[in-house]
Amino acid sequence: MTAVAEGASLFAESIDWSSTSRARKNTRGQISSGSELSLTFNYISRTPSVKSKIAVLIKGQEAPGTEFQIDSVDTGWTSGRLQLKNGATIEVSLTKQGDNHFKVFVFDSSGEPISLEQDKIVITRTAATVDAIPASHSIGIEVLEKLGGRPSLDYLVRFGDSLPQKGKKIFKAAESLKAGAASSINIKLWEGEITDPITDNRPIGVLKISGSDFDDGVIPAGADLECEYEILDSGNISLEISVPSIGGVFHSGKNFYSRQEGQLNFSEASLLVKEEGKNTMDRIDEISEVVDSPKLNQARRKLESAASLEQDNEDTESAQEAMENVLEARRLLAQVKKENLKEIRQLHLDGIKAFFDQHIREHARQSEESAFDNLAKTAQRSIDRNDNDFEHHLDELKGKNFEILWRQDWFVVERFKSMLEAPHLFADKQRFEELTQIGLQSLKSDDIEKLRAIVGQLSMMQIATGADSDMFDVANILRG
Repeated sequence: MTAVAEGASLFAESIDWSSTSRARKNTRGQISSGSELSLTFNYISRTPSVKSKIAVLIKGQEAPGTEFQIDSVDTGWTSGRLQLKNGATIEVSLTKQGDNHFKVFVFDSSGEPISLEQDKIVITRTAATVDAIPASHSIGIEVLEKLGGRPSLDYLVRFGDSLPQKGKKIFKAAESLKAGAASSINIKLWEGEITDPITDNRPIGVLKISGSDFDDGVIPAGADLECEYEILDSGNISLEISVPSIGGVFHSGKNFYSRQEGQLNFSEASLLVKEEGKNTMDRIDEISEVVDSPKLNQARRKLESAASLEQDNEDTESAQEAMENVLEARRLLAQVKKENLKEIRQLHLDGIKAFFDQHIREHARQSEESAFDNLAKTAQRSIDRNDNDFEHHLDELKGKNFEILWRQDWFVVERFKSMLEAPHLFADKQRFEELTQIGLQSLKSDDIEKLRAIVGQLSMMQIATGADSDMFDVANILRG
């Protein structure tokens, strides 16, 4: 307890509490003279050491015969006169905790003092230093590399990077957004290092720029989205998006926190965690058909806590621990995929082809059958060549399946019914209730087109589960 208290006090002392971002106090200092010599004295202004160095920087011409001297105001110690030259250094003693005061003197070649605008140096001797805290996880924004491409993560901070950290990135709008429109531009944050699929990482949150957020104009496709971000050593993340094309600035309205589960409320999340665990276990079982790896058994063991959660369990700690294990199982799966890429790609292609043959082909138009079959052949060549286009082709095949299914009234009805049975997958309970009531009325009156619209809106609200993000919830910003 004493160690924790001391550490907290050291950390608190290192923070500039007068700043809104709680940045660390500056450890570097300097004083400059306004004389013709153009002098600067550089030093470390905060150190736990009992010694510190002061260095001379001469930006103009050195003047032969000039000298300098540094005295301790606190103790009376003096360095004596020393030759003034660029790069000269002197070590001073810090005799007490807290502020140590020094005075600088400069003399010309005749020994006369040269007036300095600044001649006082204060060096603070601290009890200890708190090094920059390393980021415990990578944090990135979901982007598209190109229109129609697969989403990837553009990292704001990488695992191990020093915190706090701030910066600016330029993204592009992938689609236009008109003032007053119901759609939005989504800046989605993820935590983790899994490159594919990125939905296996932990969702942090989303900053949405909706059409209702501005009164006039259009954000055209390709417009710059200037993202300024700050990640504090506490884990808080703040975003500000400037859109020059409409002169708008949009704030996150809150601090995202990288160690929270995005939209998840663990006091009522046991069902969702169990579902995430089951989806991940299904993927392990599928991959086990073609890959024999001890990491798959490790992943299975990680999922045991999720499988054992009681449906009405309100123990927040148990749900959090189970979700951590699900994420760890997914990290192991990502390693297995990387080590057995060709076999797993073939498994996925064979699976989607079989699904099309068994469930979709009978509903497809002839042109759609030909397009699917040709794309499947292209995906197979991608596997054989071991190129990077396979996942994009696989997404296109999934899209073709969904497009055909979405035309079928029975599919829309079944999808709506499955949503009714899974309210735990929706963070906005009030909006979920409103939309499902409209959907039930549409179903009762056999208004399938209206029901289709309701299902589309619900899909955009749904928390993504499993390996694949929902077809409705796609990234719509491009890497700058």
